[in-house]
Amino acid sequence: MAATTGHCIARFIDPEPMKYSISAISIRQSVNVFKKRNLLCSMSMNGCQGEPRLPVGTVETRTLPAVLSPALAVDRLKSAVSELQSDPPPFDSGIIRLQVPVQEQIEALDWLHAQNQLLPRCFFSGRSQSVGSDLLVDVNQRINGKGHTSSEGHKLISVAGIGSAVFFRHLHPFSFDDWRSIKRFLSEKCPLIRAYGAIRFDARANVSREWEAFGSFYFMVPQVEFDELEGSSMLATTVAWDNAISLTYEKAVAALQATMQQVSSIVLKSQNEVPSTFILSNNHIPGKTSWALAVNRALQMINSSNSSLNKVVLAQSSNVMTTPDIDPLTWLSCLQVEGQNSYQFCLQPSDAPAFIGNTPERLFHRNKLSICSEALAATRARGGSKALDLQIELDLLSSPKDHLEFTIVREWIRRKLEAVCASVVVEPEKAIRKLPRVQHLYAQLTGKLASEDDEFDVLSSLHPTPAVCGFPTEDARLLIAETEMFDRGMYAGPVGWFGGEESEFAVGIRSALVEKGNGALLYAGTGIVQGSDPSVEWKELELKKSQFTKLMKCVMPI
Repeated sequence: MAATTGHCIARFIDPEPMKYSISAISIRQSVNVFKKRNLLCSMSMNGCQGEPRLPVGTVETRTLPAVLSPALAVDRLKSAVSELQSDPPPFDSGIIRLQVPVQEQIEALDWLHAQNQLLPRCFFSGRSQSVGSDLLVDVNQRINGKGHTSSEGHKLISVAGIGSAVFFRHLHPFSFDDWRSIKRFLSEKCPLIRAYGAIRFDARANVSREWEAFGSFYFMVPQVEFDELEGSSMLATTVAWDNAISLTYEKAVAALQATMQQVSSIVLKSQNEVPSTFILSNNHIPGKTSWALAVNRALQMINSSNSSLNKVVLAQSSNVMTTPDIDPLTWLSCLQVEGQNSYQFCLQPSDAPAFIGNTPERLFHRNKLSICSEALAATRARGGSKALDLQIELDLLSSPKDHLEFTIVREWIRRKLEAVCASVVVEPEKAIRKLPRVQHLYAQLTGKLASEDDEFDVLSSLHPTPAVCGFPTEDARLLIAETEMFDRGMYAGPVGWFGGEESEFAVGIRSALVEKGNGALLYAGTGIVQGSDPSVEWKELELKKSQFTKLMKCVMPI
């Protein structure tokens, strides 16, 4: 695999990276805390090596008769994959998905947990279908004592996958050609063939060793995928090939057969609780004193007449060592309990730790030409009672500092969408988004693209938003590069999936890099604007990381 990646790098260095890429600048390299893993799953091809302008020969989905259990689905797929070998299609490249409906709803994360840590692996769960009045409160309607309710009719609840029929990874910033390399394997006619993955927060940063296997971006179309649906499930296998990059159809089918031999059909329900876990050490970068210095320096720049900086988001990395070991999927399963109205994700390439998260923030959702994004900024804790919760909410709504932070984000996203959409609707313009542990100011922005090719422009222009970087973007990036002594990696970067007619990306906040046996790196950040206070912002960092730390007991001072 190393040789394959090297070939891709040599062939696809972008001669004009600033023009057609999600750009970034250098930040400090962090200390490696993770060991190398063994490759547990079969080889695959790096789709970046293909010709991005040349469509693959065929994109197909074949649905087999429904069965009663995952075990029967595995047997049926093994037989169908064997038949693929004897009936090769007349194309030099292509992708074929075989899927078997299962007449039982099984959680995708439980299925993934049963797969004995086969790598690479991925998991993505969309947000709750309904945002009730207790979770999203429109400011104008709050005055009248009314709530705002919206609903989304997503049938697919969550997806888990192992192995990669085709993956996409590179060291250079994610470019238009990279996007086209992914899209050539996708089709509106096959909406469940999707590429799941993430992009670094800062693609031109020095990559620290714990993030090396992710590259500048990493996406995978799973070889074996489990889809959790409303009232049922689906098990699927995908084979992809391209003779031009030395992965023939016969080799691809043989690799899929090898992976299928390792798939477990026994799925047990997770307990959604972590065994008694104790923190042995918790080292923050930066520590409390250095944090105060960094915030005060940022405030000096924000308040200076010689600087155009209005906001910067400063982050912290916490290296947590525990006993017993942290299992990333067990942790993610526990986060699902708090995951109402949030995205849960896990992305783990071969020979890498797992990037997991529970993020409330949507970067964008595209359905054909319709596009939707959100502004999410300013943070308060939830109250212990309805009266206290309302008091905290009203304080958040009336805070000039938080209104400034939120408005910067919302108006920046509005301008970015207006550049690619004929018109942009903001509704609600200012609301409260309530999550189990925190609440934020929130706005939703929608528009319509002129072409589906504008999807890349949306992604490259929206990331990074002022909610995770600052404003103006380049000024904030420069300060982050000079201030932060660790590599953000995929933290605060886009995480999600590309599909043929639909794509969705969240912002990779409230996240951690976890490897069983080697602890975890927890990430959190806060927006610094005029009026920010270092001690208050420090408490916000602790609040945001509490969804992880609450699962552990401290045996040494934090």
